[in-house]
Amino acid sequence: MEKFYYRRLNVYQNAKTLVIEIYNLLNIFPKTEMFALCSQIRRASTSVLLNIAEGTGRFSPKEKIRFLDIANGSLLEVSSQMDVAESLGYISHEQLEHFDEAILVISKQLSKLISAIANGHPQPTNSPSNPPTNSPTH
Repeated sequence: MEKFYYRRLNVYQNAKTLVIEIYNLLNIFPKTEMFALCSQIRRASTSVLLNIAEGTGRFSPKEKIRFLDIANGSLLEVSSQMDVAESLGYISHEQLEHFDEAILVISKQLSKLISAIANGHPQPTNSPSNPPTNSPTH
């Protein structure tokens, strides 16, 4: 059994998959973007994952919600950055659609988790979800 609660959450697992897919995808971006768009996308996607972990580790519901809200904001940053990447021709429309779907799943999961905490329910256990699948990287 997993030692840390957050690692059992589907939302965390899906966010981790998203980070890995993004890191793999960024390998094909132009080297000129390494310290610009690539860096921004890496930081925003990692922020989603880290804020989910940190939020679930907080004791007060208000603090939990605050970190999960930050995770959701970072998720929308990733969405916007991927939109720019598509406009610049770094990724295909199909790749953008894949990431949009994965981001939407994670956003809905965050929303449900925030609602559960706000309504005084204990943190939910893993529930069935539609995790992101491997993305096309070329």
